[in-house]
Formats: sequence, structure tokens, C-alpha cells
Amino acid sequence: MPLKTVHAWKDLAPEERGASVALGNFDGVHRGHQQVIAQAAKAALAKGSAPGGKTPLGVVTFDPHPRRLFRPTEPAFKLMTHGQQARALGGLGVDLLYLLPFDFEMASFGDREFVEKVLVEGLGVRHVAVGFDISFGRGRSGSAELMKVYGAEYGFTVSVAEPVADVSEEGREGEKFSSTGVRDALRDGRPDQAAHILGRPFAIEGVVRRGQQLGRQLGFPTANVEVEDYVVPKLGVYATRTRLPDGREVPGVANLGNNPTTGMVETRLETWLFDFDEDLYGQIIETDLVAFLRPELKFDSLELMIEQIRRDEQAARAIVAPGF
Repeated sequence: MPLKTVHAWKDLAPEERGASVALGNFDGVHRGHQQVIAQAAKAALAKGSAPGGKTPLGVVTFDPHPRRLFRPTEPAFKLMTHGQQARALGGLGVDLLYLLPFDFEMASFGDREFVEKVLVEGLGVRHVAVGFDISFGRGRSGSAELMKVYGAEYGFTVSVAEPVADVSEEGREGEKFSSTGVRDALRDGRPDQAAHILGRPFAIEGVVRRGQQLGRQLGFPTANVEVEDYVVPKLGVYATRTRLPDGREVPGVANLGNNPTTGMVETRLETWLFDFDEDLYGQIIETDLVAFLRPELKFDSLELMIEQIRRDEQAARAIVAPGF
């Protein structure tokens, strides 16, 4: 069945309870997160084969991210929108996404209260899969080991996913996959490393807004999307692939930045879609950052800027549209 998003933990319908769930923030749904979800899926399959029928697979996460409640002035850090998260989870076979409101009531629960009120009484969980470094409850007092204790007490099973890390050609274990690792890679201008951790390219999704339209006048019209709540990758020029609402994927080159040559603006992604001339204003597009080409520059003239854009085009085409 298609993924269903549930925005509450109280008074749920019967079909929204009794799942095998993965618990965490899952920002990015990276390869480490996927290991936790795989354990929940394994338990759902096992419990579904017992008398009583199918056990749905669920993911329990929070909106807003707890960091937003406790550190509201911190710079944007998200790796995906809720829509992107839902699509990624649906692709992993998740049936129920519990996007629970993280408010002051939720923040006030101790670890036992959270398990009893939310997981047991609210969601009626049958299994909880967590990462090795999970924390839950007021003051982050809960742990993976404590979740096992509560599972035995309240009647649900628990699995703990071990860390997932890079392994070198020599067999040495490297850095653990994490959302922080993705953010660091993006800020360093290494979208390839971010994609390695995520299992897919990092992508910015948003509504195409009308800009200065200077690019159209100069011969390379851009689709402009505000970065908004995303972590801000290294400013500069990227080779890209953009998915349109109808499913088409178009290669291109994009400037992520503040447009210092033609007038400073809020950080935005301005993508020139190669060999494409259709009206996208008001539509939602999603653009993969495939490769970092160069830092953002301020040019002394439009002529110099155009020359550099043509060089950027050639470099990007070689990566995302070879042969064209």
C-alpha cells in the first residue's frame, strides 16, 4: 500500500496502530538510517507471518526537528523536506510515517513517559528498531539499552542497529555514516561524498520563483528556487540533474549563492536546464547537486560572467550530459 503520513499519536485509527517501527530523526534517510529501517522491516515480516496477519512497517520521527525547539536561532540544517523524506521512506517499503508534533508536551516526557504514552498507549507498537546511539525522553536520558528494558516490560520487541561505516579497499573501517557527515561534506563542496553517505545525490526541492530574468536575456534562462530551511552547501557552481513534476529528468548547471555580480539576493539555487525551454514558474522541481565545479565569483562585467558560464556549461555537460 502507498505510504500514509500520520501527524498525531493520540486517538489513532486501528489501522494506524500496531506497527513495527523504526524510531529516530531520519533527516536524510542515509545508509545508516536505512539499516535501522531494515531491522524494523525484518521484524514486521516475522510478526506478520504469525497469527493475526500483516504487521505494517512504520517510521517514527518528529516535526519540527527537536533541535528547532531547543535552539531556534541555529542556522538551517535540514537535508530534506518532509515530501522528500516521505518519498525516500516509501521507496524502502514503509507503510506508515508517524510525523509526530515535537512540542513542549512531547519535550516534557521523560524516557519512560515517552515509551508508555507515545509508543505503547498511542501507537501500540509491536517492535521498535533503534540506532546504537539513540536518545529519547527529557534530557536525552533514554538509550538503546533502556529501550530494550522497556520493551520487555511493556511487551514489544526491540532491535538495535549497529553503526554503518565506510570500509576501505584494505578492509579498514572508516567514518560512521551520519547526517552530520552529510552536512560537513556539503559545506566542504563535496556533494559526491554526501551522495555516498546518503545512497543518492543530495537534492534541493522547491517552487520555481520569478527572478531578475537576466539569465533569459543573456541566453541561459534559469529556474530559481529558494534554499529556505536546507543546510546551505558550499556556495558556487554545480553540475546538476533536475526532476520535473511530470517525471522527466533534465541535466544542467546551477549557481548556488547570492548573485554578487548582478545584485545580492537571499541564497538561492539558479539552475540552467540544458536544451530546455518551458515555463516552470510556480511548479515544484527537485535538483540533484551532482558535482561541485567552482566557488561563486563576482565578475567585473557581464561579458566576463557569460564567458565563465559557457565554460561551466562545458564542464557540467561532460559530467551530466556526456555526448551532447
